[in-house]
Amino acid sequence: MFRPFLLLLALLPLPALAETAYLRVQGSNTIGAALLPALVQGQLRAQQATAIEQSPGGAANETMITARDAHGQALRIDIAAHGTATGFAALAQGDADLAAASRPISDAEVRQLKALGDLRSATAEQIIGLDGVAVIVHPENPLPQLSTDQLAQIFSGQIQRWEQLGVAGGGIHLYARDDRSGTYETFKALVLEPAHVELASQAQRFEASDELTARVSADRQAIGFSSLAAVHGAKVLAVAESNAPAVLPDRQQVASEDYPLTRRLYFYLPANAKPQARALADFAQSPAGQAIVAAQGFVSQQVVAQPVPAQVGMPPRYRTLSKQAQRLSVNFRFQEGSASLDNKALRDVMRVTEYLRQAGKLQNKAVLVGFGDPKDTPGRAALLSRLRAQAVRRELAREGVEVLEVTGMGDELPVADNRREQGRLRNRRVEVWVY
Repeated sequence: MFRPFLLLLALLPLPALAETAYLRVQGSNTIGAALLPALVQGQLRAQQATAIEQSPGGAANETMITARDAHGQALRIDIAAHGTATGFAALAQGDADLAAASRPISDAEVRQLKALGDLRSATAEQIIGLDGVAVIVHPENPLPQLSTDQLAQIFSGQIQRWEQLGVAGGGIHLYARDDRSGTYETFKALVLEPAHVELASQAQRFEASDELTARVSADRQAIGFSSLAAVHGAKVLAVAESNAPAVLPDRQQVASEDYPLTRRLYFYLPANAKPQARALADFAQSPAGQAIVAAQGFVSQQVVAQPVPAQVGMPPRYRTLSKQAQRLSVNFRFQEGSASLDNKALRDVMRVTEYLRQAGKLQNKAVLVGFGDPKDTPGRAALLSRLRAQAVRRELAREGVEVLEVTGMGDELPVADNRREQGRLRNRRVEVWVY
C-alpha cells in the first residue's frame, strides 16, 4: 500500500520535500561582482555541496547561486551588488542577512542598525581582504604619479587640463564611481574631504568598476579610480601623500596598508546572524578563503616575510633590521583614540602566531617596531610608539610567542600626512620583523 506513496515522493523535486535554505547578501559592487560569488562557491565546495550553479539575478549586478548540501537540502544564495550603502540599507530593512562593504560602517549606520547588535564588534565586523583604490589613466598617458593634493584638485575641477600637470593631452575627462559605492566613499574620505572639495559635476559616474575601467582605457584624456582588482588594461599611477614617497598599489604596500589609498573589505553580520552567513564569513577568513581573495585580484591577509631594501635616510636601527631580517606583510593598527588593537589586528595576532609557529620562530626570532605621529612633548612620540609595540607583544605572548625585542621609533618614517587625523592614525602602527 505504501508503494504508490513512495513513488510519488521519488518524483517530487527536492524543494517540495525540504525547505530551501536562503542566504541574502547585498552591498559593495567591488566585492559582489566577482569575489563574493567565488567565495560562496568555494565555501559550498568545502562543505561538499553538489549541483552548484551560478546565474544572473533579476537585474544588472545581481547573481544567484544554487546548490544542494551534503544532506541533499536545496541552497540558494542571492547577491545584489549595487554599492556599500545599499547593503547597510538592506540590513536595516530586513532584506539582507549579511552586508558586503568596501568601506567601514559609518556612525549613522551603526546607530540605525543598533537593533542588530554592535556592528563594530570583532564578531560583527569581519575584514575579509584588502584593496587599493587605484588611480588609473589611459595606457599611453606618460604621467608617473600624483599627490593626493593634486588628485583633489583634478577631481574637483580646479585642474582641468593635462598640461597643468606637465604632460600633453588637452582637457581632462573625469570618471568616478556612483554615490552608493564604497570605492567612491573611500576616495571621497581620503582625497576630497581632507582638501575640503567636492567631486566635479562633470565627472561621469558608474555603478560598476569594470565599466569605468573600460571607459578609461579607451579615452586618452581620462583619469578615474577603481578597485585594484578591476584595473585590467588601464595604467595605474603611484600616489604620494604629503612628504611621504609616491607608492604604487602593489601587493606588499597594500598588505601593510602603507599605500595611501588602501582600504579594507568587510562583511558585516548581525548579532543573530544566520548560520549560513556566519559560515561564509568564517570561510572567507580561512586560508582557503584568503587564497580566493588573492586569486580574484585583491590582497589577502596571509602573512609572508619579505626583504626591505636599505634606503638613505633610514634610522640606524631600522637600517640594521633591513640588512639582517625580513619584515612581515602586516602592520598592527589600533582603534581610533585608543591603545587597543582594532578588529583586523586582533585576527592578525592569530595569523602572525601561526606563521611563526610554522616557520619555527615562536621563540626570540621576532622584533616589534612601533611608530607614531609627532607630539609637542619631547620624547613622547617615541614613548607612545614603544607602548603600542608592547601592546602587540602582550597579545602575542598570550598565544605563546616570545618576542626578541621591542622598540619605538616615534614619528620617524611616516607613511601618511601627519597634518590630517586619518594620516596620524595610519602612522600609529607596529611592524613585525623576523630573523
